Amino acid sequence: MSVSATSHLPVGTPDPEHLRDRLPFLRRRNMVLRGTRAFLEARGCMEVETPCATPTPGEEVHLLPFQTMRETPDGQRQPLFLHTSPEFAMKRIVAATGLPVFQFARVWRNGEASATHAPEFTMLEWYQPGMPLTGLMDETEALLKAVLPPTIHRNTCTLDMSLPFERLSMEEAFRRHAGVDLLPTQGNAQALAHAAGCPLREGELWEDLFFRLLLERIEPAIGQTRPTFLTHWPASQAALARKDPTDPRVALRFELYAAGMELANAFDELTDPAEQRQRFAQDRAERQSLYPTRPTWPMDEKLLHALPHMPPCSGIALGFDRLVMLASGARHIQDVLWIQD
Repeated sequence: MSVSATSHLPVGTPDPEHLRDRLPFLRRRNMVLRGTRAFLEARGCMEVETPCATPTPGEEVHLLPFQTMRETPDGQRQPLFLHTSPEFAMKRIVAATGLPVFQFARVWRNGEASATHAPEFTMLEWYQPGMPLTGLMDETEALLKAVLPPTIHRNTCTLDMSLPFERLSMEEAFRRHAGVDLLPTQGNAQALAHAAGCPLREGELWEDLFFRLLLERIEPAIGQTRPTFLTHWPASQAALARKDPTDPRVALRFELYAAGMELANAFDELTDPAEQRQRFAQDRAERQSLYPTRPTWPMDEKLLHALPHMPPCSGIALGFDRLVMLASGARHIQDVLWIQD
């Protein structure tokens, strides 16, 4: 598309941000934003806003937050972080109100940059009290079908959005695409390496090899002709999800993949504060071991205090910029961002 077709500015006007060239992508971004908001509001969800600068940015082991400092009028100083997700604050809202809520949140993750990663991006998160994870999969599928084109071509993939989305357990995915009976190997890196027929790298733990196989063998094989929900993650990867009461080896968690991109991560939310505190402590110990020079922060006691009051709930975090990439045909996340600094 020519510059004159995408801009009201005269041809030849300097455009150091290349905004005119990217206007088709950015207009589609606005369309997807409006459509998503209308979809969730029609389902009774209330839009909320939570602080971006917080004492506790999250507890994910490998994410590196941006750090800042709050100064009070009387000269006190408090370290704050730009949140890596609004999850903790949004759960406190659900616990206090019992309402279904959503947010288009600006989030920050330091050290991330690629065609599908930006250090500052938009996360769409929503929480549905009383909805099981299967219902959230239904709702997520309906949302994507409402805001995305009926056919999507990306790289070597052609997605037919009229097809039902695939629902594939992690156990079946590893069996089908890696030839591995995954769950019996949990915690035993050597057993997983033997089952997968690959050498174990020096210092590689079970979790490391699990994610290497996920990246190399599973992700390239799913979400190629229709989006795929990858469900029932190993219990060691539960994060903030409940374990499956019918099989404690797995967690009630899914991720959504489409055309080579991870789009979303969702949990049947854990509401047991003692178990959540224990998991946070384990994550903190692992983070300190792996990254001893990184900053530390206080545990989110407000979240832990709120968890017993939170109703049974499913929640999802969806990369909104990646959703726009699918909708617009953009190849790089920078194409769907208005300004990049």
